[in-house]
Order: sequence, then structure tokens, then C-alpha cells
Amino acid sequence: MFIDESICLLQIMGNWTSCCSYSSPLSRRKDANGAINEFTQEGEESVGNLQHISEREHDDWNTDPSVHPKVATIFLERSKVENGLTRKQSQSQIVDFRSLKKSSSCSTIYLDDSTVSQPNLKNTVKCVALAIYYHIKNRTSERQIEIFDEKLHPLTRDRVPDNYDVHSPEHRHIYKFVRTLFNAAQLTAECAIITLVYLERLLTYAEVDITPANWKRIVLGAILLASKVWDDQAVWNVDYCQILKDITVEDMNELERQFLEMLQFNINVPSSVYAKYYFDLRSLAEDNELTFPAEPLSKERAKKLEAMSRVFEDKITAEFLKNGIKKWSSLDNVSSNTVARKSVAILS
Repeated sequence: MFIDESICLLQIMGNWTSCCSYSSPLSRRKDANGAINEFTQEGEESVGNLQHISEREHDDWNTDPSVHPKVATIFLERSKVENGLTRKQSQSQIVDFRSLKKSSSCSTIYLDDSTVSQPNLKNTVKCVALAIYYHIKNRTSERQIEIFDEKLHPLTRDRVPDNYDVHSPEHRHIYKFVRTLFNAAQLTAECAIITLVYLERLLTYAEVDITPANWKRIVLGAILLASKVWDDQAVWNVDYCQILKDITVEDMNELERQFLEMLQFNINVPSSVYAKYYFDLRSLAEDNELTFPAEPLSKERAKKLEAMSRVFEDKITAEFLKNGIKKWSSLDNVSSNTVARKSVAILS
């Protein structure tokens, strides 16, 4: 075990105590054989040896897409790789055979029903499954960790094929697996995005890759953690055992425990990182013709959007008044008690 020379201070029950800190989440796990033993030893250490999230090395965060909002997501980079080569195409040589995209005009506005605050569940799950597909297809290593190996920890009683670690799953197989869990557990689209964030954080911290042999258990662990942290109605481990009939509660508990340890208990997802993953998933959808269906903006939906905007604006105004900050208004925002403000949008 490598120990950094820096010393951190923890306040436990009113007393200050010193402890050693790890220098980097990437400095461990050098070989596949000793990976699990190392995690077990770390789990047996005192809680006082755990470093607070705010005190960790910021140099490592600069290369972690699940923490830093300006670092490119791993799945989007891998989606641009085909046959080991990054596609470099000149725009003058590209002939786009895709269907024409609907464009908005002054009289007609085309919108889909997915926003960063309320993503479309079906399309988001499809995009997350596609991101996992590219992770597996364009992986850079075959390193395994025992807890994720489906041969050692099968999800069903059916016999696992001998070539289970050879053939990469298709996008539809991944989508079916993820969709089954989300429908049965009634999870939200936001939970799907957080699942992808945790998945890429695991790849960065544990220095592993998603392979045909471990993708189901890695995805299951990410969904399990995301549903507990980010869903309003958390799903218990025993609930997943009812969805996956042949898995035991003890196996689910151990999967969750080791997943958390590999994340170094860092389950925080900044809003900027969440937004980055959402828009990168939309870019992935456009690149693979999985665009969200757009429909003309109707008067009913425009009123709904305006009502939602008014609620948000009132909330922001209340925050400004609470903090003693004056909110400047433009001419469009000037209203009186007798004249109601009308929308300036042109609706067909």
C-alpha cells in the first residue's frame, strides 16, 4: 500500500486526530489477482483513515469526467472510435443520408419532450444502453475484478456459456437488460444518467473496463447505487432480488459494498457534471440516429412551459430578495397591478 506523505486532520466526536491519506485513487490495484484482497483489506481499516471528499487530490479530478465538468465523457470519445481508429472526416466529403431534420421557424417551433430537468425515460435509457455498448465494443483492456465476473457470480441459475467473455453484447440486449430493471423498479430518467456517471467513475477509480464478462454486474451495481442515492423512493436490495429471481441478498449487499469502496464512497454528482452527461447523451443520440421525436409547439404546451418558467422565476426572485440582492428588470418584465403581462411568443 502506498501512503502519501501528507497528513489530514479529522474531527471525531469533538477531538482532533491525524491520519494518513491516499495520494491518488489511481495508484492502487496493479494486478488483477490481488485486486479483491486489496479491497477487503481496505474495507477492514478504521473509518478514521478515510479522507473527506473535500480534502482529496484535485489533480486527479482534472482527468475524471464524472467529477470535472470540462473533461470529455469517456463514452462519447469511445463512440467516435471504429476499428481502433478515430474517425476523421472532412465536412466537404460527407454526404448525409439521414432524414431531414425539422427546423423551427417564426410561425412553428419544434420541441421534444426531453429536458435536462425532466428527460424522456425511454429515450434516455436507450442512449445509456448505447453508451454502455460503445464502452464494451471499444474497450482498451480486459482486466477483471472478481465481484463483477458473471461466471463466478451468476445472475441466473442457467449455465453460463464457456465463451461468455468473448462475444460483445448487442445494443438491444443491453437495452433490454437495463429497461427491465428500470421498469420493474420504477426508476426515473435522472437515475439512468446518474448510473452512467457512477459507471465511468468506477472505470476511472478502479482502472477496469466493461467487458462481455462483467458488464451486467457492473451495470447492476451502478443502477443499485444510483437508485438509492438519487431516487425519491429508494429501492431495497431485496427488491432487486425479486426482479432477478436467482440472485441472493448477500450477493447484492457484497456487490454494493465493493462498488462503494471502489468509488471511495464518492457518490456526489455536481449539477454541471449531470448536465454535461445529459447533453453528451443527446449528441450520441444524434450521431446514431436515435434523435428524440420533435413535435410542433402547441398552445397548451406553451402555457405549461410558461407556467413552469413563472414558478422558477418566482423562486429565483425570492432568493434574490432573501439575500438582499436587487433584481434588475428589462422593459419586457415591467408589469403593473392592472395590466397582465402577455407572452411575446408567436404561436401557430
